[in-house]
Amino acid sequence: MKKIELMIWTLFSAVWRFSVAVADWRTHIRKIRGQSIVDAVFITNMRDNTDRHLYLGLWHPKNGHFNGPRYWINGVAGRTRALDITTEELVTSKGRRKAKEQSISAVQWAKDNGAKVILFAASTKRLFGDDGKKLKELFPELIFTIGDNGTMLLLEAEVLKALESANLDSKCSRIAVLGPYGFLGEMMVKTLKEKDYVVVGAGPNVFGLKQISKKYGIKTCHTFAEIGQVDVAVACTHSQKIRLTAENIELIRRPGKKLLILDVAEPSNLKRQEYLKCRDVVVRQDAGNAYSLNLKYVLGPISYKMFRLTKGVTFGCFAEALSLASKLKRKEVEVL
Repeated sequence: MKKIELMIWTLFSAVWRFSVAVADWRTHIRKIRGQSIVDAVFITNMRDNTDRHLYLGLWHPKNGHFNGPRYWINGVAGRTRALDITTEELVTSKGRRKAKEQSISAVQWAKDNGAKVILFAASTKRLFGDDGKKLKELFPELIFTIGDNGTMLLLEAEVLKALESANLDSKCSRIAVLGPYGFLGEMMVKTLKEKDYVVVGAGPNVFGLKQISKKYGIKTCHTFAEIGQVDVAVACTHSQKIRLTAENIELIRRPGKKLLILDVAEPSNLKRQEYLKCRDVVVRQDAGNAYSLNLKYVLGPISYKMFRLTKGVTFGCFAEALSLASKLKRKEVEVL
């Protein structure tokens, strides 16, 4: 991207952040009343350079994190605190070290501003291991979540509803789960097997595939060429090694039929440019997202479109964090 374009994006992102801060009247009221300004904070990396251009341009926040979209629902304030790092950068050792430092700083920011619930979203979920021991020791008064339970409940309901709507019963339907060894992937395999669907798992994790195959008795493989023909693909990973493309879709799609794709990955497994190449032979929907008529974005359509979402919609993991914060405010749960 040319420097002049980046300068334009830098100006746009600065104007957007300023406008959101000004327009967030609910936060102004809280400040006047001496209340905390946030209840739940969503710590996340940026998905890609598109996000970087939209939210930062050429600017880099001094402390490595910055305000993203702001949410309000039934008196609960949610704030995205994004790290100045992309998904691709996070796969490197240097990137993960940098992300850990930024994350701890972001959690401190959240605590200082009154948040009680902290979500680690997108590719930050496993930054501090499966138990997050270090974070719990540093911030014992906070509730931490990665939001997978909320996402899974939504994903399960959406997949089963989509199968029913498409009249795909277990007697004659075959389903591919991409990334079956992660939490969402495994739970999806479990659900589909319980419904008697024929399931095949695919991905680059050799050890993970062996474990899943042994545990659930399903066929597993490493490439699209090995999957065979399927009616549905449930994408639970954005790994480059098992990514849906127009070419790969032709390898697994049944002749004369459209392939149903439910994509829960962030960033999406099937990229937009690939979808445009094969949109006549696929039916694709985002999965694992939540909707509420009461969910408000500060600056409305501008903000939710920047997040690549629609009105009243947020990610399942964000919804879980907002729910926890709501219950905490109503004293229905407490920090142990």
